[in-house]
Amino acid sequence: MSRKRPQQAILSCSTDMSKTNETRKVIESMVDGLNDHRIDDIGEFFSVTFRWIGNFGCGIKNGLKEFQDNWQRPFQEAFSDKVCIDEARLFMGEWAAAFGRQEAIHSGTFMGIPPTRRKVEIRYMDFWKVEDGKIVDNWVMVDFPYVLSQLGVDVFKGEGWESFDQREQTR
Repeated sequence: MSRKRPQQAILSCSTDMSKTNETRKVIESMVDGLNDHRIDDIGEFFSVTFRWIGNFGCGIKNGLKEFQDNWQRPFQEAFSDKVCIDEARLFMGEWAAAFGRQEAIHSGTFMGIPPTRRKVEIRYMDFWKVEDGKIVDNWVMVDFPYVLSQLGVDVFKGEGWESFDQREQTR
């Protein structure tokens, strides 16, 4: 590359590696709390001022109350019997990451689609920053196009790049 390279990993380059075990405990406990469908007391794991930064269609939630009212409650209203399954977790100092799936029943209106009672898989990736025993930032990617496809809606209208694949990919 002949041009100047951008600085990489600005947010994590000075992480305190001695915090890895503390971060692991916070994240593992928080996932258990989500699987217990906790909302009102989820502040045990999240800073009151934390940021939840989602992809398009998910939004950005500033603060615990916005997360509870504008993500957790609508999500649990749309999807019942939800269980979160992290398929992989990584921990590095004050940072943690995971990807996995949630399995749930589409039991409430989601993106304008009335309840179908279908079991759906909701794929995600999370990156968390933990300070003083609480999550202060959470970057999230939720695969809503895949969820919608399970409910009969193709947001790409047949123009998705799966057509370039040589064979069907397993999820």
